[in-house]
Amino acid sequence: MTEYRAHFDARVEFANGGGLSAEGFRIDLPTPDVTEADVARLFVRHLGLALVSRVSISNLVIAEEQHRGTRGIESPPASRGRLVDLSHTIRAGLVTYPGLPAPVITPHLTREQSIEKYAPGTQFAMDVITMIGNTGTYLDSPFHRFDGGNDLADLDLATLVDQPAEVFHLQDVSERGIPAEVFLDRDLAGKAVLLHTGWSSLFGTPGYATGAPFLTAEGARALAEAGVTLVGIDSLNIDDTEAGGERPAHTTLLGSGIHVVEHLTNLAALPPSGSTVTAVPPKIEGFGTFPVRVFAHLP
Repeated sequence: MTEYRAHFDARVEFANGGGLSAEGFRIDLPTPDVTEADVARLFVRHLGLALVSRVSISNLVIAEEQHRGTRGIESPPASRGRLVDLSHTIRAGLVTYPGLPAPVITPHLTREQSIEKYAPGTQFAMDVITMIGNTGTYLDSPFHRFDGGNDLADLDLATLVDQPAEVFHLQDVSERGIPAEVFLDRDLAGKAVLLHTGWSSLFGTPGYATGAPFLTAEGARALAEAGVTLVGIDSLNIDDTEAGGERPAHTTLLGSGIHVVEHLTNLAALPPSGSTVTAVPPKIEGFGTFPVRVFAHLP
Protein backbone atom coordinates (compact mmCIF):
# COMPACT_ATOMS: atom_id res chain seq x y z
CA MET A 1 0.00 0.00 0.00
CA THR A 2 1.36 3.43 -0.96
CA GLU A 3 2.25 5.71 1.95
CA TYR A 4 2.74 9.48 2.04
CA ARG A 5 4.54 12.10 4.13
CA ALA A 6 4.32 15.87 4.35
CA HIS A 7 7.43 18.08 4.08
CA PHE A 8 6.90 21.64 5.36
CA ASP A 9 7.98 24.61 7.45
CA ALA A 10 5.90 25.60 10.48
CA ARG A 11 5.48 28.45 12.93
CA VAL A 12 3.54 27.91 16.16
CA GLU A 13 2.33 30.62 18.54
CA PHE A 14 1.17 29.77 22.06
CA ALA A 15 -1.77 31.29 23.90
CA ASN A 16 0.34 31.89 27.00
CA GLY A 17 3.22 33.49 25.09
CA GLY A 18 6.22 32.26 23.10
CA GLY A 19 6.48 30.34 19.88
CA LEU A 20 8.13 27.51 18.00
CA SER A 21 9.56 27.36 14.48
CA ALA A 22 10.40 24.30 12.38
CA GLU A 23 12.10 24.05 9.00
CA GLY A 24 11.96 21.05 6.70
CA PHE A 25 9.79 19.08 9.13
CA ARG A 26 8.32 15.77 7.98
CA ILE A 27 5.35 13.76 9.25
CA ASP A 28 3.42 10.71 8.10
CA LEU A 29 0.06 11.26 6.43
CA PRO A 30 -3.03 9.01 6.52
CA THR A 31 -3.85 10.11 2.94
CA PRO A 32 -2.29 12.42 0.34
CA ASP A 33 -5.48 14.50 0.24
CA VAL A 34 -4.70 16.85 3.12
CA THR A 35 -4.85 20.61 3.58
CA GLU A 36 -2.47 22.90 5.43
CA ALA A 37 -4.96 22.86 8.31
CA ASP A 38 -4.82 19.05 8.41
CA VAL A 39 -1.02 19.12 8.47
CA ALA A 40 -1.07 21.75 11.22
CA ARG A 41 -3.30 19.54 13.35
CA LEU A 42 -1.10 16.47 12.80
CA PHE A 43 2.02 18.51 13.58
CA VAL A 44 0.61 19.74 16.90
CA ARG A 45 -0.55 16.26 17.91
CA HIS A 46 2.75 14.64 16.94
CA LEU A 47 4.72 17.06 19.13
CA GLY A 48 2.14 16.98 21.94
CA LEU A 49 1.88 20.77 22.03
CA ALA A 50 -0.59 22.44 24.43
CA LEU A 51 -2.16 25.92 24.52
CA VAL A 52 -1.54 26.53 20.84
CA SER A 53 -3.17 29.70 19.53
CA ARG A 54 -2.02 29.66 15.92
CA VAL A 55 -0.16 27.40 13.47
CA SER A 56 1.15 28.56 10.12
CA ILE A 57 2.25 25.97 7.53
CA SER A 58 4.36 26.96 4.52
CA ASN A 59 6.29 25.29 1.71
CA LEU A 60 4.07 22.21 1.98
CA VAL A 61 5.02 19.27 -0.25
CA ILE A 62 3.23 15.91 -0.23
CA ALA A 63 5.63 13.09 -1.11
CA GLU A 64 5.13 9.38 -1.74
CA GLU A 65 7.34 8.03 1.04
CA GLN A 66 7.38 5.19 3.58
CA HIS A 67 5.98 6.06 7.01
CA ARG A 68 8.54 6.64 9.76
CA GLY A 69 6.34 6.41 12.86
CA THR A 70 4.53 9.71 13.42
CA ARG A 71 2.36 9.58 16.54
CA GLY A 72 -1.33 9.39 15.74
CA ILE A 73 -0.81 7.87 12.28
CA GLU A 74 -1.19 4.12 12.02
CA SER A 75 0.94 2.44 9.37
CA PRO A 76 -1.22 -0.20 7.66
CA PRO A 77 0.29 -3.67 7.60
CA ALA A 78 1.32 -4.97 4.20
CA SER A 79 -1.09 -7.88 4.63
CA ARG A 80 -2.72 -9.88 7.40
CA GLY A 81 -0.52 -12.53 8.95
CA ARG A 82 2.36 -12.08 6.51
CA LEU A 83 5.84 -13.35 7.40
CA VAL A 84 8.82 -11.35 6.16
CA ASP A 85 12.19 -13.08 5.91
CA LEU A 86 14.92 -10.72 7.18
CA SER A 87 17.87 -13.08 6.59
CA HIS A 88 20.42 -13.41 3.82
CA THR A 89 20.83 -16.81 2.15
CA ILE A 90 23.96 -18.73 3.14
CA ARG A 91 25.72 -20.55 0.31
CA ALA A 92 29.15 -22.03 -0.30
CA GLY A 93 31.68 -19.28 -0.94
CA LEU A 94 29.54 -16.49 0.56
CA VAL A 95 31.62 -13.53 1.76
CA THR A 96 29.79 -11.91 4.67
CA TYR A 97 32.59 -9.87 6.21
CA PRO A 98 35.93 -9.17 4.46
CA GLY A 99 38.75 -11.28 5.88
CA LEU A 100 36.52 -13.95 7.42
CA PRO A 101 36.39 -17.42 5.82
CA ALA A 102 33.55 -18.24 3.48
CA PRO A 103 31.44 -21.34 4.19
CA VAL A 104 32.50 -24.64 2.59
CA ILE A 105 29.93 -27.37 1.97
CA THR A 106 31.15 -30.92 1.34
CA PRO A 107 29.23 -34.21 1.10
CA HIS A 108 29.55 -36.74 3.90
CA LEU A 109 27.19 -39.18 2.22
CA THR A 110 25.90 -38.67 -1.31
CA ARG A 111 22.55 -39.98 -2.53
CA GLU A 112 24.38 -42.41 -4.78
CA GLN A 113 26.46 -43.73 -1.85
CA SER A 114 23.36 -44.10 0.31
CA ILE A 115 21.89 -46.67 -2.10
CA GLU A 116 24.15 -49.30 -0.54
CA LYS A 117 22.99 -48.49 3.00
CA TYR A 118 19.19 -48.27 2.70
CA ALA A 119 16.29 -50.17 1.19
CA PRO A 120 15.62 -49.87 -2.55
CA GLY A 121 14.20 -46.46 -3.42
CA THR A 122 15.38 -44.90 -0.14
CA GLN A 123 18.18 -42.34 -0.48
CA PHE A 124 19.60 -39.58 1.70
CA ALA A 125 22.14 -36.80 1.36
CA MET A 126 24.26 -35.86 4.39
CA ASP A 127 26.54 -32.85 4.08
CA VAL A 128 29.13 -31.10 6.21
CA ILE A 129 29.28 -27.31 6.36
CA THR A 130 32.39 -25.59 7.67
CA MET A 131 31.87 -21.94 8.51
CA ILE A 132 32.65 -19.25 11.02
CA GLY A 133 29.78 -18.21 13.27
CA ASN A 134 29.83 -14.75 11.70
CA THR A 135 28.22 -15.89 8.46
CA GLY A 136 25.14 -14.48 6.75
CA THR A 137 22.65 -12.92 9.14
CA TYR A 138 23.83 -13.80 12.65
CA LEU A 139 23.16 -13.12 16.32
CA ASP A 140 25.80 -12.11 18.85
CA SER A 141 25.39 -13.28 22.44
CA PRO A 142 27.26 -11.70 25.39
CA PHE A 143 29.83 -14.54 25.19
CA HIS A 144 30.94 -13.15 21.83
CA ARG A 145 32.30 -10.06 23.59
CA PHE A 146 32.77 -11.08 27.23
CA ASP A 147 34.55 -14.06 28.78
CA GLY A 148 31.93 -15.61 31.06
CA GLY A 149 28.99 -13.94 29.33
CA ASN A 150 25.93 -15.94 28.37
CA ASP A 151 26.60 -18.17 25.36
CA LEU A 152 24.09 -19.28 22.75
CA ALA A 153 22.85 -22.09 24.99
CA ASP A 154 22.12 -19.66 27.83
CA LEU A 155 19.87 -17.26 25.93
CA ASP A 156 16.30 -16.85 27.15
CA LEU A 157 13.80 -17.74 24.42
CA ALA A 158 11.45 -15.11 25.84
CA THR A 159 13.86 -12.44 24.54
CA LEU A 160 14.22 -14.02 21.08
CA VAL A 161 10.70 -14.98 19.98
CA ASP A 162 7.87 -12.64 18.93
CA GLN A 163 9.58 -9.49 20.18
CA PRO A 164 7.52 -6.33 19.51
CA ALA A 165 9.55 -4.54 16.85
CA GLU A 166 10.24 -0.85 16.45
CA VAL A 167 11.73 -0.21 13.02
CA PHE A 168 13.66 2.99 12.34
CA HIS A 169 13.81 3.75 8.61
CA LEU A 170 17.09 5.64 8.27
CA GLN A 171 18.05 4.97 4.67
CA ASP A 172 18.08 8.67 3.76
CA VAL A 173 19.99 10.11 6.73
CA SER A 174 23.06 12.20 5.94
CA GLU A 175 25.49 10.79 8.53
CA ARG A 176 26.91 7.27 8.86
CA GLY A 177 26.57 7.23 12.64
CA ILE A 178 23.05 6.71 14.03
CA PRO A 179 22.67 9.09 17.01
CA ALA A 180 20.79 8.63 20.28
CA GLU A 181 18.34 11.38 19.39
CA VAL A 182 16.75 9.19 16.71
CA PHE A 183 15.16 7.08 19.44
CA LEU A 184 13.61 9.86 21.54
CA ASP A 185 10.11 9.70 20.07
CA ARG A 186 9.23 6.12 21.04
CA ASP A 187 8.82 3.92 24.10
CA LEU A 188 11.30 1.10 23.47
CA ALA A 189 11.24 -0.83 26.75
CA GLY A 190 11.01 -4.58 26.17
CA LYS A 191 11.14 -4.23 22.39
CA ALA A 192 13.43 -5.18 19.53
CA VAL A 193 14.89 -2.21 17.66
CA LEU A 194 15.65 -2.74 13.96
CA LEU A 195 17.79 -0.18 12.13
CA HIS A 196 16.93 0.07 8.44
CA THR A 197 19.82 1.82 6.67
CA GLY A 198 19.37 0.34 3.20
CA TRP A 199 22.97 -0.91 3.21
CA SER A 200 21.87 -4.51 2.67
CA SER A 201 21.38 -3.69 -1.02
CA LEU A 202 25.21 -3.90 -1.27
CA PHE A 203 25.51 -7.25 0.52
CA GLY A 204 27.85 -9.60 -1.34
CA THR A 205 29.57 -6.78 -3.24
CA PRO A 206 32.88 -4.99 -2.53
CA GLY A 207 30.96 -1.80 -1.74
CA TYR A 208 29.39 -3.42 1.32
CA ALA A 209 32.72 -3.32 3.17
CA THR A 210 33.38 0.41 3.33
CA GLY A 211 31.40 3.47 4.39
CA ALA A 212 28.76 1.40 6.16
CA PRO A 213 26.24 2.96 8.58
CA PHE A 214 26.60 2.10 12.27
CA LEU A 215 25.15 2.77 15.73
CA THR A 216 27.03 5.41 17.69
CA ALA A 217 28.23 4.81 21.24
CA GLU A 218 25.63 7.30 22.49
CA GLY A 219 22.92 5.55 20.51
CA ALA A 220 23.87 2.20 22.03
CA ARG A 221 23.76 3.68 25.54
CA ALA A 222 20.34 5.19 24.87
CA LEU A 223 18.96 1.82 23.76
CA ALA A 224 20.50 0.02 26.73
CA GLU A 225 19.00 2.58 29.11
CA ALA A 226 15.63 2.22 27.38
CA GLY A 227 15.63 -1.52 28.16
CA VAL A 228 15.41 -3.00 24.66
CA THR A 229 15.77 -6.76 24.17
CA LEU A 230 17.48 -6.88 20.78
CA VAL A 231 19.10 -4.48 18.32
CA GLY A 232 19.47 -5.41 14.67
CA ILE A 233 20.98 -3.58 11.71
CA ASP A 234 21.07 -4.24 7.95
CA SER A 235 24.70 -3.14 7.68
CA LEU A 236 28.24 -4.50 7.83
CA ASN A 237 28.52 -4.09 11.59
CA ILE A 238 26.67 -2.39 14.40
CA ASP A 239 29.95 -0.58 15.20
CA ASP A 240 32.12 1.65 13.05
CA THR A 241 34.80 -0.79 11.89
CA GLU A 242 36.73 2.03 10.21
CA ALA A 243 37.43 3.89 13.47
CA GLY A 244 39.95 1.49 15.00
CA GLY A 245 39.56 -1.54 17.22
CA GLU A 246 37.05 -0.20 19.72
CA ARG A 247 33.55 -1.61 19.57
CA PRO A 248 31.41 0.59 21.87
CA ALA A 249 28.01 -0.57 20.57
CA HIS A 250 28.88 -4.26 21.01
CA THR A 251 30.36 -3.55 24.43
CA THR A 252 27.37 -1.59 25.70
CA LEU A 253 24.61 -3.75 24.27
CA LEU A 254 26.09 -7.19 24.96
CA GLY A 255 27.27 -5.99 28.36
CA SER A 256 23.63 -5.18 29.13
CA GLY A 257 22.43 -8.61 27.95
CA ILE A 258 20.93 -7.19 24.75
CA HIS A 259 21.19 -9.39 21.66
CA VAL A 260 22.84 -7.96 18.55
CA VAL A 261 21.84 -9.10 15.06
CA GLU A 262 23.88 -7.98 12.06
CA HIS A 263 23.44 -8.21 8.27
CA LEU A 264 19.65 -8.05 8.23
CA THR A 265 17.76 -7.48 4.99
CA ASN A 266 14.22 -6.66 3.74
CA LEU A 267 13.60 -4.15 6.54
CA ALA A 268 11.89 -1.82 4.05
CA ALA A 269 8.94 -4.25 4.12
CA LEU A 270 8.21 -3.53 7.78
CA PRO A 271 6.12 -0.69 9.24
CA PRO A 272 7.68 1.50 11.96
CA SER A 273 5.60 -0.25 14.63
CA GLY A 274 3.18 -3.15 14.91
CA SER A 275 5.21 -6.16 13.76
CA THR A 276 7.06 -8.74 15.83
CA VAL A 277 10.46 -10.26 15.16
CA THR A 278 11.96 -13.67 15.94
CA ALA A 279 15.68 -14.56 15.85
CA VAL A 280 16.64 -17.89 17.45
CA PRO A 281 20.13 -19.41 17.13
CA PRO A 282 21.00 -23.08 17.80
CA LYS A 283 21.55 -24.00 21.46
CA ILE A 284 25.35 -24.34 21.41
CA GLU A 285 27.49 -24.24 24.55
CA GLY A 286 30.72 -22.26 24.52
CA PHE A 287 29.78 -20.40 21.34
CA GLY A 288 28.97 -16.72 21.03
CA THR A 289 27.77 -16.06 17.46
CA PHE A 290 25.79 -18.07 14.94
CA PRO A 291 23.56 -17.54 11.88
CA VAL A 292 19.84 -17.10 12.56
CA ARG A 293 16.74 -17.24 10.38
CA VAL A 294 15.28 -13.89 11.37
CA PHE A 295 11.69 -13.17 10.39
CA ALA A 296 9.04 -10.62 11.18
CA HIS A 297 5.33 -11.23 11.56
CA LEU A 298 2.88 -8.59 10.37
CA PRO A 299 -0.40 -9.08 12.27
